[in-house]
Amino acid sequence: MAPSPVEDEKMAGPEATVTVMDIRISKTMNHDAVKNILIRGTNWIGDVVMTLPAFAAVRKTFPRAKITVLVKPWVAALFDLCPDVDEVFTFQSPGIHEGVFGKVGLARELRKKKFDMAVLLQNAIEAAIIARLAGIPIRIGYNSDVRGFLLTHSVRRTKAIRQVPQIDYYLEMLKTAGFQSAGREVHLPLNAEYQALGDKLLNGFGLTAGKMICGIAPGAAYGPAKKWFPERYAAVADRLAASHNAQVLMMGSEADRASLDAVQGFAKSRLVNLAGKTDLQEAIALIARCRLFISNDSGLMHVAGALGIPTVAVFGSTNPATTSPVGEKSTVIYKGVPCSPCLKKVCPTDFACMDKISVDDVYDTARKLLAEKGP
Repeated sequence: MAPSPVEDEKMAGPEATVTVMDIRISKTMNHDAVKNILIRGTNWIGDVVMTLPAFAAVRKTFPRAKITVLVKPWVAALFDLCPDVDEVFTFQSPGIHEGVFGKVGLARELRKKKFDMAVLLQNAIEAAIIARLAGIPIRIGYNSDVRGFLLTHSVRRTKAIRQVPQIDYYLEMLKTAGFQSAGREVHLPLNAEYQALGDKLLNGFGLTAGKMICGIAPGAAYGPAKKWFPERYAAVADRLAASHNAQVLMMGSEADRASLDAVQGFAKSRLVNLAGKTDLQEAIALIARCRLFISNDSGLMHVAGALGIPTVAVFGSTNPATTSPVGEKSTVIYKGVPCSPCLKKVCPTDFACMDKISVDDVYDTARKLLAEKGP
């Protein structure tokens, strides 16, 4: 088991307890006085999914407070499905909040809302500067990016805490600051709007109602070291089409187009290429209709796991111990090699971590997950 994130080789015994207790919100404030909370969310889809238990912890600790999340527009749709958020405020940079003057303008907008507390899940110093300029009296976050002096409740980001699963990384920050736990489960509940949107999209893309749909996400925003080979994705898709009469959706952003086109070029069966054709809300609605989802370590992988879709996650350069998909129906395929996880964008050697993952490895795992779910 990984050491507790609040432990470190320089912190042990009573000294560690004193350090933790000195910053606890319960020692410095009246919970009933906190009525308006701003949470600075993370910037990427997968990271947002892994912060959702932290939002639940804030809600449990301050059940009567209004909770507003400050996030980039491309992840905002996820918070439509989060019951622990009352309002979404978009941070438009690039856009009106870009540059120094844009950030100052954003701080002025936030100041007008008179927040009592800011919880900074994003690690950058920029988040702390904006919260300070917005005049938010209580500012909680990790002391990363040399920003500890801007926080009223600064939590040490120890070496140990950087090695735990990302869900626990955020939860431990709140635990250290005195928040109550609401568990670490992640589930995105869909509403009627998403059901209707899913119907519309299936019809629009020419998919047959009632026929199995399998989704694959062969792209990865971070870099090619996270991508399994397109010819192997194509082989798995062809086998699913042949053995399960599946309709295969390839999902990704416009930036993933080359990866999806490469898979299509190797495939013998008809694949539905949705590169750049869906926004996040539409992607969620379509993933929710899949019987199976196969993905590299990506944001859509985390969405599928949070929706409870049986998910096969292919890991190479990144660390499944920290960023595995959530959900009981998620399975990671990872072949440990001496240089993995290297966390590099481009493999400098022979890409052995991905080369060792065969078509059979992925297809057999997918077939088992489909059998467990039933017809």
